[in-house]
Amino acid sequence: MKSGFLEKLVARLDRVEPGEIQQIVTRLIREKGFLEKVFEALREGVILLDPKGNIGFVNQAACRFFGLDPERALGEPLASQVRGLDWETLGKPGRTVSRDIEVLYPEHLFLNFYLAPIDEETAGEPLGFVVLIRDITRSRAEEQETIESERLNALTLLAAGVAHEIGNPLNSLDIHLQLLGRKLRKLPPGDRAPLESNLATARGEIQRLDTILKQFLQAVRPTLPRRERHDLHAPLHESLRLLEPELQARQISVELDLSQNLPPAHIDPGQFQQVFYNLIRNAYQALPGKGGRITIRTRSTDYEFRVSVEDDGVGISPEHMGALFEPYHTTKSSGTGLGLLIVRRILREHGGEIEIESQENHGTRVLLRLPRSERSVRLLAAPEPDPVIDLD
Repeated sequence: MKSGFLEKLVARLDRVEPGEIQQIVTRLIREKGFLEKVFEALREGVILLDPKGNIGFVNQAACRFFGLDPERALGEPLASQVRGLDWETLGKPGRTVSRDIEVLYPEHLFLNFYLAPIDEETAGEPLGFVVLIRDITRSRAEEQETIESERLNALTLLAAGVAHEIGNPLNSLDIHLQLLGRKLRKLPPGDRAPLESNLATARGEIQRLDTILKQFLQAVRPTLPRRERHDLHAPLHESLRLLEPELQARQISVELDLSQNLPPAHIDPGQFQQVFYNLIRNAYQALPGKGGRITIRTRSTDYEFRVSVEDDGVGISPEHMGALFEPYHTTKSSGTGLGLLIVRRILREHGGEIEIESQENHGTRVLLRLPRSERSVRLLAAPEPDPVIDLD
């Protein structure tokens, strides 16, 4: 329908025959219903706004993206229905806006928000605005996976050079420090004491560099798990035993809520001991000062194992949540930022995944999901044979 049709119709209503008015009204209703059906059939969200930013139409896709009630939303300002949008900034005449936005409720989605004015043929205030919303969650996730894969490939290539260029000099330094230590024992005790202190500091720093190098290689170097049927609780208890002195020194209590009937898991026990060690160590380092509690739970369903490690520590800020798995990104003064990267790599090599929930000043919960079965395919039921039609 051409722009200005309704204005022309209103101007000549007194000259239109009653039968012609009925035909025009029927045409308007038919075209309005057709357009609504077209908009409702789209997977993309569509919102039509008046010049002041009030909602005149919203389709079901847009309601699903933003959790809107279509009846309550009509006539309301867009900014009041979609929290976080500033209409004073968006709704400027003649301005087209295309932005990627993150929606946290009712689902966690990434959307492309496109707003364009509906201009009249003559210059002036627009008749309204049209908003198109496209779900880009999957494409964004694929893009992030590609970036992560490229990053890990670069780190893997770097790891080979690091192992050679740093590992060999460290071994040489350690050997020469051992030789110096033997010569120091021949000196008088008064002269030996300060030199032994310096020597111990140097050897400690070499050991720390060696540990960082090993963690780096473990984080990026592809490994093949040596999987076997094993009790998932065994590496957990071993990690707790190794960390017990530190937990006691910090006066941290560990609450175990372990499933009594947990079936054996197909895992690499050594790698999962490393997983639990890193997670428990991260948990108690997040507790401020002395005291605090760590809760560890294990459960199983028909298709997966679930292990959660929860602390009541300081939590993780939103700006750090998006960079948890980036190498060498850490909020700790003495951390390497490789612990969670190692944990996720081991989980993924076992077909599992890691999820992290956190809120500042309310603690962090890490959930591990590990599949129970190794089967990667499932046979579907055979199709029914086509019926035989007798043409006789």
